[in-house]
Amino acid sequence: MNTVILTVSLAFAGYLATYLNGLRLAQRQARLARLNQQLSDFYGPLFALMEANKRAYETFCERYVRPDGIHPFDHDIPPTEEELAEWRIWATTVFLPNIQKMRDVVVTKADLLIEEEVPPVLLELCAHVSGYEITAARWACGEFGEYKSVIQFPGPELKEYATTRFARLKKEQAALLGRRR
Repeated sequence: MNTVILTVSLAFAGYLATYLNGLRLAQRQARLARLNQQLSDFYGPLFALMEANKRAYETFCERYVRPDGIHPFDHDIPPTEEELAEWRIWATTVFLPNIQKMRDVVVTKADLLIEEEVPPVLLELCAHVSGYEITAARWACGEFGEYKSVIQFPGPELKEYATTRFARLKKEQAALLGRRR
């Protein structure tokens, strides 16, 4: 009788261990799948678009710097018509499409956020894009009085947000894949 009880107990313990291990592995796989989706559909595109936009803006600033070394829009003397015309070209062909893509990532993939709620910096990004769309629409009508969005681009805050979240998820992904950094 003791042998039967021992055999059944060991079989049950083995089954329980197998079940718990399978559950743990399934949870790990689900977490890895979620991380991969967050990286490929939200934080990766947001980070890449933000970096591309930042580098394009730096290139614009280097290319159109004034003789005193200051960018036309950070100057006491207002930008010239030529500088504004060049800005409109860059803004409509490079900057606006990039920030619209960033906004679209936020709006369509918000379910992949790490946070429980949409962070203020992402809401500011969305508002900035809307402000620039208004400015670009005025340009299309021949109204050139404004050259910026009515809402400031949250550049440093967005860079901090995208960089830290992307790095955090990549670190967690590496740990789940068994690769330590």
